This record gives sequence, C-alpha cells and structure tokens, in this order.
Amino acid sequence: MATFTGSWLRRMRVLWMLLAGLGAGLSLVSCATDPGAAGQGANRADLVTESDEPEGRKRARIRLELAVGYFEQGQTTIALDELKQSIAADPNFGDAYNVRGLIYMRLNDFRLAEESFRRALVLNPADANTRHNFGWLMCQQGRHAEAMPFFAQALANPQYGDRPKTFMIQGLCQMKIGQRAQAEDSLSRSYELDAGNPITGYNLALLLFQRSELVRAQFYIRRINNSELANAESLWLGVKVERRMGNRDAEEQLAGQLRKRYPQSREGTLLDRGAFDE
Repeated sequence: MATFTGSWLRRMRVLWMLLAGLGAGLSLVSCATDPGAAGQGANRADLVTESDEPEGRKRARIRLELAVGYFEQGQTTIALDELKQSIAADPNFGDAYNVRGLIYMRLNDFRLAEESFRRALVLNPADANTRHNFGWLMCQQGRHAEAMPFFAQALANPQYGDRPKTFMIQGLCQMKIGQRAQAEDSLSRSYELDAGNPITGYNLALLLFQRSELVRAQFYIRRINNSELANAESLWLGVKVERRMGNRDAEEQLAGQLRKRYPQSREGTLLDRGAFDE
C-alpha cells in the first residue's frame, strides 16, 4: 500500500526531520528543564535560565546543535561524530541519545537506534519526542503492537506540542496492519491539527478512495494536487478518483500533468498502460 513517503520525502528532507521528532525548542530544552542546573547556586524557586547551565551540558548542547544541522544536510557521518562529542561532554544528555537514535534509523541500524532511544528514555522518561521516535522505529520493523503504546504515551503528555506528527505516524502504522478505521481516525485527528501536511492528506484520500467515499477522497487529494506539493503519487491517485467519479475533464488534466512532469515514474507507466486498478 502506498503511503506517500517515497519521492516526496526525498524532496522534503527538512520537513520529515520535523515530523520525525526534531521539533522546535531542541537547542534549549535541556538548559530550560535540567533540575541539576538549578543547584548551581541558584534559588530553587528561580526560573532556570541559560546562565545556570553547567559547562559540560553547554558544550554538549552546542555539539548537538551542530549534529542536527549536519543531519538535516544529509551529512550523517559528520553528524554522528558531533553526537559522540556531545555525549562525551555530557553522558547524561538525553536529547543527544534521541538524535543518535534518529541517525541510526537513517543508517538502518535498528539495534543501535533502539539502544539509543532506550537510553534517552532512562535519562528523560517524560520526553514525548523520544517516545514518538521509538514508536516509529517499532513500526518500521513491523513491531506494531509494541509501537502503539509509545504513540499513546507521547500523546498523553499534556506538554507535548507535536501531536499532529504522532497521530500521522500512528495512522500510517495502523494502515500497514490493515486497521483502516483506526488509521482514518488517527489521520483525521492529525489533519485537524495540521491540514497542510501532504502525507496526512494523501493517506486520508487513499483510505477513502479504497472505501469508495469518493467525494471526501476528492477533497483531500485536490488540496494536494492544487499546491506545489503535488507529486507523481498524488497526481495518480487524483486521476483515479476523478475517473471513478466520471469527471473526465479533471481526469485528463491530471493525467496530462503526470505525463508531462513525471514521464518516467511508476505512476506514469501505469497511466500509459491504463492500469487503473493496480
């Protein structure tokens, strides 16, 4: 089953990084929340600020920021080297282990990714981003029953600000195991919170198309195809939706875009063959 995470993601690496758990606020998360920093001569009733941050944690945070930058640019080896230095500066910096887990996921080393996420949760059990990432790792390995509690725990955190991404990934995971009703619920909740995410919109359209709810499917897929985020997958699904609804002009318009913009794509080949049911 297509899940709109192939060619589109290769063109949108930075967005996927955000969806994967490197959300806003990473750079100062530890100095703002580390209870140990408050013990550096500060009154415990005072708000912990950057000046309270221990030197080791400050060095670790700077290295982590560099690692994230290299990771976003696809320079995985350099990012991993920066992370090693971050962890050497502060072995108890949970954020560094979380990012290390993401890097090992990109390298398809699931054992080290899992080890990294487990260590991050030992150091910061309440971190919803790490729980999201751990669930995503489980889903990628086909360990769906293990993934769902991690998503639920992330979503249960009242301070978690990235619910759209977790509902989305949970929905994709549910699609993989045929839980279509649950997947639609998860994706719909994600869409309510972030209607601009094309991965969510595409997969909602796909689920509805497969259930022959064509008007609703048309709504979601048209929003993508009328934007700069359209790709071969979305155009092909749009062709099939409009064809089944009998909208020949709209079908031909989308087909023309697909042939012109993605002539060598799998979807373009299916279109040329007339393989609308594959």
